[in-house]
Amino acid sequence: MKNFDVVVVGAGPAGGHCARLLAKAGRKVLLVERYTNFSVNSFSSAGTPIETLAKFDLPDEVIGSYWRGIKIVTTNLNETWDAPKSLGAVLDFTKLREFLANEVKANGGEVWLGYLYLKKEELTEQTILVFKSKKEGEIKVTAKVVVDATGPARAVIYNKGETQPLFHSGTGIEYLLEVEPEDYERHCDRLTFFLGHKWMPKGYSWIFPMEKYKLKVGAGLLNSKHQLVKKLEPIKYYIELIIKDYIQPKSYKILEIHGATLKYSQGLQDKYYSKNIIAIGDAVSTVNFLGGEGIRHGMVSAEVAVKYIDKYLNNQAANFQDYQKEMYKIFYKKWIISEKLGIKKYLLDSDSIVDRSITYLKFLNINEIMDLLFNYKFEKFSKIFVVRLGLKTLEFFRKIFGFKKS
Repeated sequence: MKNFDVVVVGAGPAGGHCARLLAKAGRKVLLVERYTNFSVNSFSSAGTPIETLAKFDLPDEVIGSYWRGIKIVTTNLNETWDAPKSLGAVLDFTKLREFLANEVKANGGEVWLGYLYLKKEELTEQTILVFKSKKEGEIKVTAKVVVDATGPARAVIYNKGETQPLFHSGTGIEYLLEVEPEDYERHCDRLTFFLGHKWMPKGYSWIFPMEKYKLKVGAGLLNSKHQLVKKLEPIKYYIELIIKDYIQPKSYKILEIHGATLKYSQGLQDKYYSKNIIAIGDAVSTVNFLGGEGIRHGMVSAEVAVKYIDKYLNNQAANFQDYQKEMYKIFYKKWIISEKLGIKKYLLDSDSIVDRSITYLKFLNINEIMDLLFNYKFEKFSKIFVVRLGLKTLEFFRKIFGFKKS
């Protein structure tokens, strides 16, 4: 039986980055992934601000494309915000995870692909983990610390049959298309988001550029009832609607279809730790509920976790209580606002309210739009609207987005 300081279960961006940092710090680390290769579950659209690349030391090889603009299309309107230089990148999800896993190995850690987590046995000072692979059957390892990076499955932090918090559930599907050069050029510089009942009731759709002549076209929805929309088409209907009615390509080829279901804890009531087990990434809902962005937030959770894993292994902390406190400090306030705004926007609003919201957003510049979409600076926008549109508009903005008077 092999012994490790830390076993990270799940090799997504959060798990891979966590194992990468621990290996660099000299810890004996094992990163375990259930799939035999990283292309099998390439389910993330992976749009992120440009700062993400430097913050997490990511190389050019993991970048699918750069973008310098945002476009929002509703049932009746569209608005575009552009910048003279790159504002962000679309990451290649497969290459990102491969890179992180290779970093683990390069720094002395082990990576096991094709090993399914089965169960754990918690002892006094360590945990025995049981995995299963087609080649070796069942295999056991021990760990002083276990990291649950299994995403929505939350397979390690919770025991089978254990009561879990209430979740919002969301499902997304994405097509990877190959299109003609002229069709690609029309969409290669921007992230395009679709809102409104025509394009995606109960959620939103998107077009993200990848490497030359490839576009990601996807849609995601909340698995809850809409207050106004009674009949919903299958998700693929809305993706194909964007292709046929919006992109209108001369010709195209579907290279890949992938999707996933995300479970987001209502009010962030996830279990962050239990004894020597710590949860990161989507296992503790590190995804912006309003926009669905999760990769860089999951990687932030990994960095926070590594700090407290180090303290635990050095006998400077008896548990991971301070990890949960710091995670709440980073995420809780803005995530609660995002959750409320998301529920309102995707399950309650009429098409006319969605259109009106975008009409008011057109008064913002590209930097302010970036702050809203990626930095979640919701509170500052009431002040911007006071200056630009007057107190009457502020009352409308409060009504639409649910802000309270200070």
